[in-house]
Amino acid sequence: MNLATLLEGHPATAPALISRGNTTTYGELREHVAGMRGALAAMGVGRGDRVALLCGNTVEFVVAYFACLGRGIVCVPLNPTAPAPELQRELGVVGARAVVIAPSAVAGWSQVDRDSLPHLAHVITTSGDVPGAVHFADLLTKPAAPVVDVQADDLAIMLFTSGTAGSPKAAMLSHGNLHSNLEQLAQVRKLDGTDVVYGVLPLFHIFGLNVVLAYSLLRGSAIVLVERFDPMTAIETIRDRKVTLIPGAPPLWMAFEQMPNLPKDTFASVRTALTGAAKMPEHTTRALYERFGLLVTEGYGLTECSPVVTTTTDVDKATALTKIGSIGRVLPGVEVRLVDDNGDNTLRGDAGEILVRGPNVFRGYFEDPQATARAVTPDGWLRTGDVAVIDDDGFLYLVDRAKDLIIVSGFNVFPAEVEEALLEHASVAQAAVVGVEHPHTGESVRAYVVLRVGAQLDEDALIDHCRARLARYKCPTKVLFVPQLPVGATGKVLRRALR
Repeated sequence: MNLATLLEGHPATAPALISRGNTTTYGELREHVAGMRGALAAMGVGRGDRVALLCGNTVEFVVAYFACLGRGIVCVPLNPTAPAPELQRELGVVGARAVVIAPSAVAGWSQVDRDSLPHLAHVITTSGDVPGAVHFADLLTKPAAPVVDVQADDLAIMLFTSGTAGSPKAAMLSHGNLHSNLEQLAQVRKLDGTDVVYGVLPLFHIFGLNVVLAYSLLRGSAIVLVERFDPMTAIETIRDRKVTLIPGAPPLWMAFEQMPNLPKDTFASVRTALTGAAKMPEHTTRALYERFGLLVTEGYGLTECSPVVTTTTDVDKATALTKIGSIGRVLPGVEVRLVDDNGDNTLRGDAGEILVRGPNVFRGYFEDPQATARAVTPDGWLRTGDVAVIDDDGFLYLVDRAKDLIIVSGFNVFPAEVEEALLEHASVAQAAVVGVEHPHTGESVRAYVVLRVGAQLDEDALIDHCRARLARYKCPTKVLFVPQLPVGATGKVLRRALR
């Protein structure tokens, strides 16, 4: 098997990708991917090597991704706009052999210390001035290389995630993990060659990578690739391209809800609207249905689950309207348990931590067996750290997160990482970070900081300090300077008190 073969079997002239007004057919996409496979083979990059993609939602990302899979290479999609320290750390952790750099990543890449990355042998640029790099387009002319056969357990990708506990780490997903979740989705979400998918979810995020990109191409649909979300431009694209499926994190739907004077038939072509990655406000779901007749269905997943665990997309409209606020029912082929603090199954209606088991559950965290053991039980159950209840119809409702994870626009932010960046400032003695509700991003990062004796520091300067070290969505939007932090009997900071 090989996940890259999902590109096969579709009509060569059928549209696969629409980007910046240009259409790439399935035939052209397969040809480009084959050429890039040949280029990687000529470079000596092969089975088990890691290739990092610092690209947005572009054709080059798609070509490089499937070329890597086809050669048995482990693909590592990274946030192209991340600052240099974050990129350097992640590239070092995975030991990337090659990197593909898009224009949006050039600024960060230019500050990366190449000498600290001894494994990195090849730099490829899609455009722009990157010293020592070869141009992506020149590689597509290389003689094609065949798709190699891989086992279901062979690694396909690694994605950095805060995981179910701890600081960000690389989650390992196999060809079998990703393919099984696509098969599970196929039983509840029907797509075909007539569908046009709005592809704004970042492809370096598992939701965009497997749910939008891979599943759409598996089903022969066309994807409109969008690098940056602008509400008005999005409305025009949806209308002009006759988009039939819109997957989006809650901030996308909240932006549409807040746009005035949109006609009732704005989403007339849309057959399926879905959301995930963070909690969807119920009032937004109701407002969109009342204004446009558009029912946005909610699901739940994790990077470690490839990612989908539950969904409401297979529910009839009448039932879905009575279940607004639910994350849906468990996908076929996935097992879910709700357990109490002792690990025993909860009674129906009682809250419990979600445990997940199935062929879609990941292989573990790269070179971190202790974190893997904390996340996965000996008999294969993934501890999600999320707390839910289940109703008599089998619909789950999220109640809380047992972990301290903050979710900003669908992206995981672990407080310890932000606190570490804050503590790097010479004037900061102590720091604690929590998530707070935000009308546009679901949550935002708030920092509580104790300054060193005699130090003076303003909020903007400290936020700028974080922006030089972290991706923007991880940075505090508010810093409160306090004389002390609340602590428990063991001296541990009580984040719940700060919330």
